[in-house]
Amino acid sequence: MQITDSTASGRQVIEGYGEGAFRVSRTLHKGSLLVFADRTAPWAVTDMAELTAEALAEVARAEPPIDVLLLGCGAKAAMVPKPLRDALRAEGVVIEAMDTGAACRTFNLLMAEERRAAAALIAVE
Repeated sequence: MQITDSTASGRQVIEGYGEGAFRVSRTLHKGSLLVFADRTAPWAVTDMAELTAEALAEVARAEPPIDVLLLGCGAKAAMVPKPLRDALRAEGVVIEAMDTGAACRTFNLLMAEERRAAAALIAVE
C-alpha cells in the first residue's frame, strides 16, 4: 500500500508497505524493520510472540534518544506485555502499539513534526 512519496526534511519517510516489504525513502526493504529518523535497519521479529526487550535494545540505546516507539504489530494491533512496556519506560521510551499500516502513517507524521520517534514494524503480506 502506498502511503506517501514525499520526504520530511532529511528524515526517513515510509512510502509504502505490504507483500512482506516496506519502501522507506525510495529504498525497498524486505521483512520487518526498525526505522529511525536517520536510518533503517532489518529487524528479526516476525510476530508479536517474538517481541522482547532484547529485540528492542537498539531502540533503547538509540542516539539521539527516542521518546516514542511506534510498534507496528502486523495486520492488527496487539497488547504489549506490561514488563516490556515498563522496561522501555525506564529507558525513557513510550511504546505505542497499533497495526503496521497505522504505525507507518503515524511515523511519517511524527517525522514531519521533527519528533524523536522510531518505528518497529512487523512486515505484513
